[in-house]
Amino acid sequence: MERLLVTGGAGFIGSNFVHHLMEHTDLRVTVLDKLTYAASKESLEGLPEDRVQLVVGDIAEAEVVDPLVAEHDAVVHYAAESHNDNSLHDPSPFIKTNILGTFTILEAVRKHEKRLHHVSTDEVYGDLELDDPKRFTEDTPYNPSSPYSASKAGSDHLVRAWVRSFGVQATVSNCSNNYGPWQHIEKFIPRQITNVIDGIRPKLYGSGENVRDWIHADDHSSAVLTILEKGRIGETYLIGADGEKNNLEVVQLILTLMGQPADAFDHVTDRAGHDLRYAIESGKLRQELGWSPQFQDFESGLADTIEWYQAHEDWWRPHKDAVEATYAEKGQ
Repeated sequence: MERLLVTGGAGFIGSNFVHHLMEHTDLRVTVLDKLTYAASKESLEGLPEDRVQLVVGDIAEAEVVDPLVAEHDAVVHYAAESHNDNSLHDPSPFIKTNILGTFTILEAVRKHEKRLHHVSTDEVYGDLELDDPKRFTEDTPYNPSSPYSASKAGSDHLVRAWVRSFGVQATVSNCSNNYGPWQHIEKFIPRQITNVIDGIRPKLYGSGENVRDWIHADDHSSAVLTILEKGRIGETYLIGADGEKNNLEVVQLILTLMGQPADAFDHVTDRAGHDLRYAIESGKLRQELGWSPQFQDFESGLADTIEWYQAHEDWWRPHKDAVEATYAEKGQ
């Protein structure tokens, strides 16, 4: 494998993967990205131009996707609409990108007989009770609760159907919540960090008891690369780093790390259909493929993330007022 096509590679998780590839492999990478509001050319700046090429285009358009797939050895499919709140406001882009876009990718890899890895989310499983000792596994039934998670569930089912019906050489991964550099400030952790930088009190949905299983984006990247290289065709692997924290704990830790009182936040209106708890059991990935996370100390990883947003204000600053205005309209 010499040439890799990465869809959504200018977004948060995708761009972190491209950076990871540049550091740990000799691959040449083409990024296919529509460059919507959540992606940016800046996330790929500084990478070697002889190894990374950006193509601006839509994964739902076969005339864009087909020739790119033909000239690459494999595809890693990150591209997706991913913000739950946006899916509640207007589900249509989620259906087009996450379902139709994945269909388009699948037809291209089927035609050209290329390897595919499809990146998905733990949100397809719904949620767990706060006191439930269980975690999500590869055998957990799908139970999506939002247009976003439903569209991702649909895309996962398409991949598995194309493997079974057409022999497509594909794997699937479902990952827990990512944090790290280049994440759009509409998302939970960067929103709170940039609020504190601006002297604005962080905003906490409801009581803050909702639990997420946090993983650093670089650990997600190393897991995806491991699956691409070693994963068994047709298999699904769950990616997690044992990082369960409730939202209250995360906000308090951000405040503490940034030198503020741990109670200097405001409770705001909870999000509609807000899932209670996500928790990943990644034993299959660790035992079968030998993967393990490097950022096992959430506090240290969060401190590095805070420093990144402090140092890259020129990147997020132009979007801050609009993001806060949108949340303010919803009482959040």
